[in-house]
Amino acid sequence: MPNKPALAAPSIAPLELRDLDDGDVARLEAHGMVDATRFEGGDVSGDDLSGLAFSECELISVTAHETQFRAARFVSTRLERMNAPVFLAARSTFRDAEIVRSRMGSMELYESDVQEVTISGSKLGWVNLRAARLRDVRFTGCTIDELDLSGAQLARVAFEDCVVETLRLDGARLTHVDLRGLDMHVIAGVEGMRGATLSHTQATLMAPLFAEHLGIKVDG
Repeated sequence: MPNKPALAAPSIAPLELRDLDDGDVARLEAHGMVDATRFEGGDVSGDDLSGLAFSECELISVTAHETQFRAARFVSTRLERMNAPVFLAARSTFRDAEIVRSRMGSMELYESDVQEVTISGSKLGWVNLRAARLRDVRFTGCTIDELDLSGAQLARVAFEDCVVETLRLDGARLTHVDLRGLDMHVIAGVEGMRGATLSHTQATLMAPLFAEHLGIKVDG
């Protein structure tokens, strides 16, 4: 029997931001471009910032409730202590980016492109990543109410010390996805777990779910 390929971990380079200019979030505009700028504090709630492109930027303690970030680009950019009860960023791009110690409620990220991203120490509500593409992504120390990955494509994604109340995987395609560090309370779309790695404990706890999905009756 051929050996199974080893689980590949996310490949993420450290994000280093140097010599940033200070910026004012009040000056941000839709479809604009911002480079090498640090934004600290401020409130852009309700603003339309669709298509805005950040490159080598840092947003610290910014409030962005119902801010429209549709099709925005966050490249080599860190979001730290962001407060966004509703975060609207459908069809956006996160590449070589970090989300750190942030509180985000409903996150609209469907059909987004997420590559080389670390999300750490954050409290997230409903995270809608339907039909999104995730490659080289690591979640660390996060609590998530619901993670919807229906129809998404995941490659080299890992969870460490994370909790999710509901995980949805209907129609998802997984390659080298490490779920061993994810405490999952409810799973929908168990067939979408193909390509994931579980711990022995997780597999044992999920045995009734797998049996139900396969139509196996367990008696005795």
